[in-house]
Amino acid sequence: TEREKQTEDNNSTECSKPGTMDLKFTSSRKYISISVPSKTQAMSPHIKSVDDVVVLGMNLSKFNKPTQFFICVSGVFMFYLIYGYLQELIFSVEGFKPFGWYLTLVQFGFYSIFGLIELQLIQDKRRRIPGKTYMIIAFLTVGTMGLSNTSLGYLNYPTQVIFKCCKLIPVMIGGVFIQGKRYNIVDVSAALCMSLGLIWFTLADSTVAPNFNLTGVVLISLALCADAVIGNVQEKAMKLHNGSNSEMVLYSYSIGFVYILFGLTCTSGLSPAVTFCSKHPVQTYGYAFLFSLTGYFGISFVLALIKIFGALLAVTVTTGRKAMTIVLSFLFFAKPFTLQYVWSGLLVVLGIFLNVYSKNMDKIKLPSLLGLWKKSVEERKSRTLSQTV
Repeated sequence: TEREKQTEDNNSTECSKPGTMDLKFTSSRKYISISVPSKTQAMSPHIKSVDDVVVLGMNLSKFNKPTQFFICVSGVFMFYLIYGYLQELIFSVEGFKPFGWYLTLVQFGFYSIFGLIELQLIQDKRRRIPGKTYMIIAFLTVGTMGLSNTSLGYLNYPTQVIFKCCKLIPVMIGGVFIQGKRYNIVDVSAALCMSLGLIWFTLADSTVAPNFNLTGVVLISLALCADAVIGNVQEKAMKLHNGSNSEMVLYSYSIGFVYILFGLTCTSGLSPAVTFCSKHPVQTYGYAFLFSLTGYFGISFVLALIKIFGALLAVTVTTGRKAMTIVLSFLFFAKPFTLQYVWSGLLVVLGIFLNVYSKNMDKIKLPSLLGLWKKSVEERKSRTLSQTV
């Protein structure tokens, strides 16, 4: 009838209005209209913060990629150079070398406190990454930092750092098996250069250092393997669950603190360390606080690098920082020196350059050997022609 048609027209007109949601029932038909909110309507702050990368209260998502990279690299270099200096300064205290695991326990405790404070300052306080993943990350973090600190009781500090510079090798292996990545011939050449430089540097250290101990090599190698795996696991977890940096630091280091505390209690290593540190509170706890603070700031920028640019580029940046740390170590702390350190270090730097080049092959055009040969032949022809003329 005409009345029913007029009713249908009125209902369709009401449902077509934007920004409305109608659910109307009549005796003959059902009308359902669902509208999408307009672009001008403000989204929830919680939804906005999902993809944001916030480091020390600074939202890096507001900047473009080059600016993000510059800020992250500057933060990594500034804080980790101070971190490396304080780390060697702590182990230069006479009698402290056997207590590397206790230093790691104190460091994890400070990191947990810093992470809790930072998490309270951000809007989104929910834990996004599953607890099982954090237990694995915490175990790997304990391995890499605990073994690395303990190795300083057996190794020269530059040797420990040069080992950590070659983290690219196990990172590549971990990337293949964990994330299914594939690497080109330039990446493989970079890993080969780093391996040869690492072997040469270790041989030099065993020659000039009277207290060289193979135990330190084993410890730092295990730390290197754990460090390689943790970068890939963190990258995969943060991208899959959109976890924040403060969340990652808080849960991984607090769980790791429990692991180390349990281990030291079972091995009776807690009481001697506490007794020693209570006799030298400023050189141990005071330096450890500054050491942990700069390390926490540094790890925040490293996690931002991992989340934005990936684990491999983050390793490349931290490797360059470690090379600078080696130079500062020879400048500030007296130790034996040989030119073999320089040549092996340059070989590692060559590996770093090859790795950076492989990631920017489309922007950096290096001439090939065939191109250089053709260019030299053309120059000879033009020179001969000019002489003839």
